[in-house]
Amino acid sequence: MDLMARRMENRWIDISVPLRGGLVHWPGDPPVEIERVRDMERGDSSNLSAISMSLHAGTHMDAPRHFIRSGHGIDRMPLTATVGLARVIEIRDRESIKVQEILPHRLRAGERILFKTENSARCWKTDSFVTDFVHLSTEAAVFLAERRVAAVGIDYLSVGGYHDDGAAVHRTLLAAGVWIIEGLDLSRAGAGSYDLICLPLRVVVGDGAPARAIVRPILQQRKRGGRR
Repeated sequence: MDLMARRMENRWIDISVPLRGGLVHWPGDPPVEIERVRDMERGDSSNLSAISMSLHAGTHMDAPRHFIRSGHGIDRMPLTATVGLARVIEIRDRESIKVQEILPHRLRAGERILFKTENSARCWKTDSFVTDFVHLSTEAAVFLAERRVAAVGIDYLSVGGYHDDGAAVHRTLLAAGVWIIEGLDLSRAGAGSYDLICLPLRVVVGDGAPARAIVRPILQQRKRGGRR
């Protein structure tokens, strides 16, 4: 493998949204607040901060417990659900992710699918909540559930729409055992295959949890000849 290929192979891309006070959040949810409790600039011996936020702020994951009364908490998530090979699929539709656009990609059971929409370039540029973000249609959620994918990620705060029945989209996926990653920023990740690492905090019986997500492009050489 030549030097450029090695550099590409090792190029991890952070697809998480930086967590900070004032970060945009879902309307009605607690805001993100980070307070410096102890500060060396004020003469304290160390810096110490406190954070207050929803478990569904910024880049995060949804557990079945989020919409299913008896569903598993985020602490029961198998690590293989969001660690391993993944595909980034670019969506052109500016309203929602529809079956006819994802059908040609021939999704397979067990795949991890990250949907890149115009949200990545548009929605994260403002601290005001964007109501018309691109989201999964109910029909697409049913399609993904029937294909038995392992995980679905999207590049804004919810897989379901603000004006549509977002709860139905969540329930359809979560009831089928599909783990949900929300709040991604895929602006630096083009369509294609990647190594994915996305690990949520291990919140006991948590309905969700903040997460850090990174991807690494998979080169054609690795596809043909395996890892080296």
